[in-house]
Amino acid sequence: MNHNYIQSFQIDWENIDRDSYLRDIPALRSIEHFTFEKNITFFVGENGTGKSTLLEALAVAFGFNPEGGTLNYRFSTYDDVSELSDAIRLSKGYRRPEANASYFFRAESFFNVATKAEDYRDNYPKKIYYSRYGGKSLHEQSHGESFLAYFQSFNQSGLYLMDEPEAALSPQRQLTLFIQIVKMAQAGSQFLIASHSPILLGIPDVDILSFDNGELHRCAYEDTESFQVTEMFINNREYLIERLLSDE
Repeated sequence: MNHNYIQSFQIDWENIDRDSYLRDIPALRSIEHFTFEKNITFFVGENGTGKSTLLEALAVAFGFNPEGGTLNYRFSTYDDVSELSDAIRLSKGYRRPEANASYFFRAESFFNVATKAEDYRDNYPKKIYYSRYGGKSLHEQSHGESFLAYFQSFNQSGLYLMDEPEAALSPQRQLTLFIQIVKMAQAGSQFLIASHSPILLGIPDVDILSFDNGELHRCAYEDTESFQVTEMFINNREYLIERLLSDE
C-alpha cells in the first residue's frame, strides 16, 4: 500500500497561459499524470529542464510557502512563483503531516528561512530554542552547518521537498544528510529532492526521475549524468584535464 503524503499529481494544461514559458519546457509538457511509487524520489537533469519549477509547484500546491520553510511559515521577500502550482492537482494520501514536521528547502532562500526561524524564537525559552539547532543561532553557523542543524531538528514523519540540498554541503556533510534522509524515510517520511549530487543519488531503493531528453522518465543511478561525469573524471582525471585545457 502506498503511504505517501503526495500519491500522484496531474497538470491541467488548460490552466496554463498559451504564451507561458512552461509550455516550452519539454519534460514538463510531457506530463499529464504521474504517480509516486517510492517514498524517496529524486529529480535529475540538466539545468533548465524543469526540476526546480516542478518541485516548487508541488510544494506550493501542497500548502508550503514558496520561499521555503515548514507549512506554518508565511513570508515573502520576492514574488517569483510560476503559474504551474495553480494547474497542479494533487492526489493526497490518507495521512496528513504535522505542520511542523514537514519542510520545503530552497538553497537560494534558506537565509530567509533561518531569519524567520529567529523571529519565532521569542515563543520559546532561549536555551530550549537554540538546543534544537546545535546550541546556537542559525545565523552564527555556516550555511552548511545551519542547514543541517535546521533539518536535523525534524524528528517526526512528514513531507520534505528539497531543491539541491547539497549546494552548501561538503561531501562528508552530504553523507550525514544521506543517513538522515534514509532514517527519516524508514520512519515513514516522503522526500521529493532535486539534486545533482552523485552521493545523495546513491541512496538505495529510490525513484530517480530524469528530465533530460524532453520527457520525464525513470532511470537507473548509473544512467544519471551526475554519476557518469563523476566516474569519468575520477577514472580519467589527467586525460580529461589535458583535453579540457588544451587549445585545440
